[in-house]
Amino acid sequence: MRNDPVLSADSSGAVPSGSADPATHHDGETRAAVVTLLVEDGPLTAGEIAARLGISAAGVRRHLDALTSTGDVEISSSGFGQRGRGRPAKWFQLTATGRGKLRHAYDDLAGAAMRKLRDIGGGDAVENFARERVERIVAGVRPAGETVSVAETVGDIADALTSAGYSTNTREVGTGLQICQHHCPVAHVATEFPELCEAETAVFTELLGTHVQRLATIANGDCVCTTHVPLHPVPQVPTQQVQTEQAPSDAQPAPTPAQKLPQGTTRKVSR
Repeated sequence: MRNDPVLSADSSGAVPSGSADPATHHDGETRAAVVTLLVEDGPLTAGEIAARLGISAAGVRRHLDALTSTGDVEISSSGFGQRGRGRPAKWFQLTATGRGKLRHAYDDLAGAAMRKLRDIGGGDAVENFARERVERIVAGVRPAGETVSVAETVGDIADALTSAGYSTNTREVGTGLQICQHHCPVAHVATEFPELCEAETAVFTELLGTHVQRLATIANGDCVCTTHVPLHPVPQVPTQQVQTEQAPSDAQPAPTPAQKLPQGTTRKVSR
């Protein structure tokens, strides 16, 4: 397990290392570990967290209750907890407030640098920088093609993002795959500069050779950045309908040459 700092002492329950109360210090470390799991793989149930940390589910619920009371954790939407029979389990995820308490290094410096870049070079300079950054992250990813499947490229993208600090995994949804980034190290900057997210989507599309759809972003207040990748092409509907040779039964027959009259003439009808 990584030893990255997660929440501040005030919100996590952690105390200074010199504290004389080891039980309280241990609680702080466990609570920080719970938050780290929710950042990387959430939403999760109390049972799943307990299994990964090797502690009791009751102990995990105590920490989740404390984090919920401070607004750092919430029960996830109805899309989770419906697996199998019996009473649905509660799935927990980090809130925007809790994510905002994570320690992001150099956020202020990065934001100031991006603003200066925009002032000097305009929007194009920001877009070019964002694209070059993503291209460096996925430089080793094999593009989908004849010898590499879309699913394999999706896995390569997830591995590359994880190596860059995005804590990414994939999951099957219907006839497609979703790339789920559970952490974004530049989320605070991307909130002001959506070009960072847009560049990811554009580069993913080119690597996969298929249209991908960004469903959610952490920078926009969601808990996970989610990109949907279709695995099967959607059948194309013909834009033009083929006309049948036989006219509809209620259609009026076309006039014969004998029935056509010169313009301005009338036909006498014998009584």
